[in-house]
Amino acid sequence: MRSPQHTALVVGAHGVIGRSLVEHLRELDDWDVIGLSRRGGRDEPGLRHVSVDLLDPEATRAALRRHSEVTHIFYAAYQQRPGWAELVAPNLAMLTNVVDAVEDVAPLRHVSLMQGYKVYGAHLGPFRTPAKEDDPGHMPPEFNVDQQRFLEQRCGTWTWSALRPSVVCGYALGTPMNLVTVLAVYASMSAELGLPLRFPGKHGAYDTLLELTDATLLARAAVWAATTPRCAGQAFNITNGDLFRWRHLWPVIADHFGLKVADPLPMSLADTMADKEPLWNDMVARHGLADISYGDVSSWAFGDAVFGWDYDVIADGSKARRFGFTEFVDTEAMLVRAFDDLRARRVIP
Repeated sequence: MRSPQHTALVVGAHGVIGRSLVEHLRELDDWDVIGLSRRGGRDEPGLRHVSVDLLDPEATRAALRRHSEVTHIFYAAYQQRPGWAELVAPNLAMLTNVVDAVEDVAPLRHVSLMQGYKVYGAHLGPFRTPAKEDDPGHMPPEFNVDQQRFLEQRCGTWTWSALRPSVVCGYALGTPMNLVTVLAVYASMSAELGLPLRFPGKHGAYDTLLELTDATLLARAAVWAATTPRCAGQAFNITNGDLFRWRHLWPVIADHFGLKVADPLPMSLADTMADKEPLWNDMVARHGLADISYGDVSSWAFGDAVFGWDYDVIADGSKARRFGFTEFVDTEAMLVRAFDDLRARRVIP
């Protein structure tokens, strides 16, 4: 019989990170889980859903007022905006509104914040690699930094930790950042059109060093950091533990989809795939796929960003290992599992 000692509020419960956090926490006997998102969901044993617009502070307080048992916040929400400066206000406000609302009614112990390599300036261009958690900061704006500073200044009766994954790979639809569906849908459409699989990124990006982060691995690391006292007030790079170059990984992906590899051909996926909705709809009908809209199945702009990294994007993960988190994931095997999962869910043929 379950006897929960902790109650997790997973903020952004339907995203790639949040969904894996919910699934992992539900496997643990000593946790109850509340999933918070704009769209809500169906309650299940050990899981309740809350639907709210986090940019509305009063609505957030009202939605969380009756959840006085929350002990841990796992914050993985994100609001997309056109420019870097525009990202700061909404993303800081959402975190602030959640903490304000929970602090008022619950015995909060810990806030776990999901960040990323933007802390190191990875989105701006070549940065010091492998990046370390104590590397010097860069010129703002950067909402990840502002969110961490808020937690540092606000904590007192509770503690915080921050996790910095690379590109996170897992299952989620309708999210702005999901590399797995970008790869899977791009490869599936190439197969449908009888084309080889061409790397669409920038010249030079085919040969840079990269790494990925499995969403399930990240969920386990988040719970570890949130429940290990010596991790309080610390940030950790969390990655699979191996490195790759697209030049070597691309043939593995192509082979899984029964495709040949042709020479890279730089192109904007956002532009090239903009007219492919009729093709997608035809694939859904002919292959009996799940009824998922073309807009929800992939994020071509995110693919362009990742495939545009013509510089190394890697971080030093040794700090987490020194503190006791020693798990790792084979990236090639992770992607194969992710593609098979999409097929099993009838997302791709």
